[in-house]
Formats: sequence, structure tokens, C-alpha cells
Amino acid sequence: MSDEILINVTPPETRVAIVENGVLQEVLIERTRKRGLVGNIYKGRVCRVLPGMQAAFVEIGLERAAFLHESDLGTRDRAQNTPLETLYREGQEIVVQVAKDPLGAKGARLTTEISLPSRFMVFMPEVDVAGVSQRIECEEERTRLRACIESFRQEQESHSGYIARTAAEGVDEFAVRADMLFLGKLWASIALKVAAAPAETLLYEELPLSIRAVRDLYRVKLEKIRVDSRETCQRLTKFAAEFMPELAPYIEHYTGERPIFDLYGVEDEIQRALERKVPLKSGGHLVFDQTEAMTTVDVNTGAYVGGRNLEETIFKTNLEAAQTIARQLRLRNLGGIVIVDFIDMCDEDHKAQVLLALQKSLEKDRARNAISEVSSLGLVQMTRKRTRESLEHILCETCPSCSGRGMLKTAETVCLEILREIIREVRQYNVQELMVLAGNEVVGRLLDEDADMVSELEAFLSVSIKFRAEAQYNQEQYDIVLL
Repeated sequence: MSDEILINVTPPETRVAIVENGVLQEVLIERTRKRGLVGNIYKGRVCRVLPGMQAAFVEIGLERAAFLHESDLGTRDRAQNTPLETLYREGQEIVVQVAKDPLGAKGARLTTEISLPSRFMVFMPEVDVAGVSQRIECEEERTRLRACIESFRQEQESHSGYIARTAAEGVDEFAVRADMLFLGKLWASIALKVAAAPAETLLYEELPLSIRAVRDLYRVKLEKIRVDSRETCQRLTKFAAEFMPELAPYIEHYTGERPIFDLYGVEDEIQRALERKVPLKSGGHLVFDQTEAMTTVDVNTGAYVGGRNLEETIFKTNLEAAQTIARQLRLRNLGGIVIVDFIDMCDEDHKAQVLLALQKSLEKDRARNAISEVSSLGLVQMTRKRTRESLEHILCETCPSCSGRGMLKTAETVCLEILREIIREVRQYNVQELMVLAGNEVVGRLLDEDADMVSELEAFLSVSIKFRAEAQYNQEQYDIVLL
């Protein structure tokens, strides 16, 4: 089966689903009010320099100042080996590009190494390079593309850099040169704005998600790009006719009565991708825990008892888990450090096969990743590049009841806290009567199972304690009112 791209468009939101061999692999979401910033170019103003961190905060017109680290400086600045505090000062205006969207309480991550992508090329105005994507493995093709880039740069007397993207493989020289010419003109128009624009100005905004998806996700074995919005479909068709004519026949307006994501089971898959537990076909399961520092994945055999012996059962579960983990990382868009706790294996050959299965399954992932060996504890450490928020961060928010802990104190624990707090209040203020406001379950327990303790406390403190259940209170909330 071939791959398909499904695009669901509503006024407040655009969603793109990548379906490979009938299975959802990736979901991209862009909301009108919170469009992604990656790729945007700004004229910013340095507001603070931190020599100890070799970093600076830059105002670019967002809610929070963005962050520029020494490792994200342009090649020319890094080549000079000059400390960041020497290069930049407070109030200085600089041109920067967003490398990572704001995440949680962190501002956007910036770079001064500007890059502009197109269908076949990435243009880097301040880097003198003619490069080719590592995913193009044919040495003959790499040489051809590099020669094409060098020829164009000589004709244009340009010292700017061009890197051929994977999509450039097998593309004729005319199309490649047209791409480079377009990028050169685009950068020239941005450069003109730099001189006239004030600080904290957006100089260039990345294309909307629907067009980026078509530009970046097109593959040779693509079967269809189905769009449920007539207007968006027309926009994509126009874009394809101008920049990617070979893609135009694949674009199709979906007119069915049933929602396109329902038709392909995408909605159900998105809901499952927000759950902690992921079942495996064998009966085992995975448990994903996402924290600020890292994501952990725990592999369990669960109900699976197949196989001739325990070692074979564990091996088969780990093999299936490796493939599922690779898919879930893409689907959930989990980045940063990922720790996988495979079930312990004694056979070294089994460990090697599981690691190979994980590496092979990650080959289709567009995000750069690196995997370590299996540790003595059976843990696999890996990293996956994070440039945007995870699916969970986009669609969910911290639970107001547990503040993200995933746990609530029991009613018994809260009752005991209330009784201790009553003792503190009475001793501090010397009152004779007070009222406890709490959730239904807590008040119910205080009037039933813990009624004897409450009576003893009233007698001990010589106070009258009243209770009132508040439906809007969660189990951990309570107030003590002095009467």
C-alpha cells in the first residue's frame, strides 16, 4: 500500500495526518491563534546577556523573551571563537530565526544561522557551503547535485550556501536551479526589510501548515493528498502548479459526508495517543510517562504468555515493543531524552536484534534521533530532536485537581489534615465555633467514618465544628472558617 496525507481544515485549526500502509504515523496540528513559530525570521533586540551561560535573551515581540545560546550562533560567529558577551550587548538589534517553539514556561529558542527551505533546497545566506542530505546515499547522485549547486553559485558569484534536500534526488538540473533562484530572491526581499524595520518585527513568516505539509512530506510512493476544505484544496493546487507540478495530480478534494479523520480512524488513534498505556497485539503493553526532563517508556509482558520459554516470550514482546515505540514517538511527537526500559534479556543476540528493530523502525522518522546500546539494566537511552510541542502539550493542559501529579490525596488523608489544621487554628485564635468547607466525599467521611474522632476533638478543644459540602471543591480542597 502507498502513503496518504489527510488534511482536515476548520476555521480555528488545521490538522494533517500522515498514513503509511493504512496506519496513522504522524499528526501535525496548527491552531490559528497559536501558529507555530519555527522558521519565522525576526529583527530582535538583545535585552539581557548572560556571560556565565554564554547566552542572551532577545525580545522579538512575543509574550516571553526568546533565548539565544552560544551553540546556536551562525557559523561565522562561531568560527571567530569570540565570547557571546563580546559579540552582543544589551539594546543591540540582530536578525534571528526561531529554531524551537516556546515550550511550557520556556521562551522560543533562536539561532542566528538563518536557513530558508524550499522543495528541493535549503538556503543558508551566511554559510559558504554546497551540501547534500545524508539521506541521499547514492554517491553518484550526491556528486551530481553538489556539482549543480557549485555551478549555480559560480554563475551567481554567490558565497551563500545551498543544501540539497532528500526530495532533490533524481530531480533534473533545471528544477534544482529554479529552486535556488527562488530562494535567492526570497532572501533578497527579506534583507531589504531588515534595514527599514524596527526591532521586534516579523520579517518572514513560514508557510501555513497545509502548504508546508505538501512541500515537505511529498514522497515517491505517495498515493493521495486528501483535503476536506475546497478553499485550502485550491490554494494547494495553485502552489503545486507553481512550485511542484508533479504533485498536482495527487491533490484531491474530499467531499464525503463522513468526516475525513473518522473515515480513516484518525480521531480514535489521536485519543489513544493521549493515553499513558499502549496495548501490544501480543497482550503486552507499554507505559509512557512524559516529564520536563525526559520521557520514559516501560515495556511489560502483561497477559502475553506465549512462546516455548520465558526468554522467547520476553524477546517477542520486546521486538513488538520496539516497532510500536518508534511509531508512538512520531505520533506523540515526543522529543528530547527518551529512556526505554525493555524487559531484561539474557541473550546478547536478542538484545542486538531488539536494538536493530528499534533503529530500523526509526528510519522513517523525519526527526533526527540517536540511540545508545542496551545498558546492563536493560535500558536504552536515545534522543529525538524536538522542534515543536508534543501532541499532549498541544491538546491537553495540567489537571487542576492534581496539578499534573496524576494522583490525588485520599479522602482519609485530607480528613486527617483538616483535623490537624483545626487544632492549629483553635490554638492560634482561641475560637469557640468554626466551619469546615470541603468536597462531598471528605465531608461525608467526617460525618460518618470519622465522626467519633470529630466528637473527641470537639470535646478536647471545647469548640463546635460544623461542616458544609461544596460541590465545586476537588478532593484535596478545603477551607476552615472561624465563626
